[in-house]
Amino acid sequence: MDLLQAVILGVVQGLGEFLPISSSAHLVLVPWLMGWPYAGLTFDVALHVGTLLAIVVFFWRDWLALISEGLRARRTLEGRLFWLLLLGTVPGGTVGYLLEDQAETVFRHPLLIGIMLMVMGIFLYLADTRSISVKKLEQIGLKESLFIGISQALAIIPGVSRSGITMTMGRLMGLTRETSARFSFLLATPIIAGAGMKKLSEISPGDINTPFIAGVAVSAVVGFWAIKFLLKYLARHTYTLFVWYRFLLGLLVITVYVFR
Repeated sequence: MDLLQAVILGVVQGLGEFLPISSSAHLVLVPWLMGWPYAGLTFDVALHVGTLLAIVVFFWRDWLALISEGLRARRTLEGRLFWLLLLGTVPGGTVGYLLEDQAETVFRHPLLIGIMLMVMGIFLYLADTRSISVKKLEQIGLKESLFIGISQALAIIPGVSRSGITMTMGRLMGLTRETSARFSFLLATPIIAGAGMKKLSEISPGDINTPFIAGVAVSAVVGFWAIKFLLKYLARHTYTLFVWYRFLLGLLVITVYVFR
């Protein structure tokens, strides 16, 4: 893994983790298309740490209030939302733990990824254009949290997209576009933290090098701005731009796979 590849993959992770386009898919497809070797566990850790930093820095005030109110068992919006987020994290965390080996092997097939990019893009389009946008963050309840949490478990397959599938389910449950994105990001925080900490425990300080540091820095900065961009973008626009991107990328991947 050289420095340029680390920077490129850091950008890919920072954008793909928070935009509904699947970071795991892009981290498989970019090296596959470019003919690069697998970056390895150390760099996987760098990317997870970077996006964890991005989401924690962006939402630190939110999480401070959520944890404070939740642990005090106060019946406030933040206190209730804290426990709903924990509940929603359980399905994704459980499936991720049980299917970790498959996620690193059989699920990484380019053809499967290309198909999932297109299929889930269609679901996102249908959910976004045919759902009624009425529910704000304070109107999210047990049902919404549970269904969105269950949908997050499907993100174990690259091409589905953690943010994409949770935003899709959020729209199906009647959340506004901006609310579905914000809840998706908050719900992703424990999952990203868990994955990052688990991988971090598997490496030694000697594994940390310049590409590792570059991956952390680039994915963190790009991820922070990706969150900020999407929340602002969805206040006025639909998800259609990302649907088209997913469909065209999926078509490209399938075409390249067939002709290779």
